[in-house]
Amino acid sequence: MLLLYIVSIKWEGQDLKDSTVINQVLILFLIIGVGYYGRKRNIINGEINKGLNKILLELTLPMMIVSSFDYTFSSEIMINIVKIFIYSLVIHIFLIIISILPYIKFDKDKRDILRFITIFSNCGFMGYPVLGSIYGKIGILYASIFNIPSNIFMWSFGVMLFSKNKKSKGLKNILLNPGILAVFIGVFLFIFSIKLPKPIYSTLKSVGDVTTPLSMIIIGAMIGDISFKKVFKEISIYYASFIRLVLVPLTIYFILNMLDVDFMVRNVVVIVEAMPAAALSAIFAQAYNKKPEFASQAVFITTLLSVITIPAVLKLLG
Repeated sequence: MLLLYIVSIKWEGQDLKDSTVINQVLILFLIIGVGYYGRKRNIINGEINKGLNKILLELTLPMMIVSSFDYTFSSEIMINIVKIFIYSLVIHIFLIIISILPYIKFDKDKRDILRFITIFSNCGFMGYPVLGSIYGKIGILYASIFNIPSNIFMWSFGVMLFSKNKKSKGLKNILLNPGILAVFIGVFLFIFSIKLPKPIYSTLKSVGDVTTPLSMIIIGAMIGDISFKKVFKEISIYYASFIRLVLVPLTIYFILNMLDVDFMVRNVVVIVEAMPAAALSAIFAQAYNKKPEFASQAVFITTLLSVITIPAVLKLLG
């Protein structure tokens, strides 16, 4: 809460647009506090949080993605969709290759987890809500396109980092992921300018709107499982947090600026990459019994520090 107060004071006096964006980010983190409180009071236990995860990933998030594609086809948006897909593909390949260098001196288990959080940002749980609060459904649309290569690499290379037998989900399983299917459905509706009947669209949008608070509550509940006596002791996580929250988005920002990329496309890509560590890092670590506490600490620390870094990145983007 103190961090939230400091950030709000820091940004006091900025123009109305800046204040609105910062307030939206702060609201997200206050909702994380609700989830944290719920977990600490055992209102949300482990089983309930797993159920909430399933509801988000298989119901509310796909519906939010489909409803975000409610646009009449335009060549400008289609061009941006193609660009964002290509940028995401290149960025993830680059990060997969380069991420081994900063952590080469760490033991293998820690190195694999730190590589994962460097490569994959928390686009689904936090990227969509933040972009939705800034740009509305067009921001969610673009973020969902960016997330296609991210999901493919996460469920293939990402699983390989955690799994000892190096087997990953097959391409069929990846493409049948509800989030990916939702993107394909949305793109189909967009390309052919298909307008859903109002009752169906309203249902999709109403259920999809639950995604933002639900995702923040889930993160808060995850954070509630971590012992505060241990959580701040891992220096390596602060090192990785700097790379994830500062170095990666700044590098991408300057490269896209040099390439004179459209500001909207640039901003979406940079904001997605400014998100904290993907929550799936903790879930995978638990599933494959690979330092789950360390992975949970990484998710917590990067999420906590992003209270400061996300508003800073937004200010940089103007």
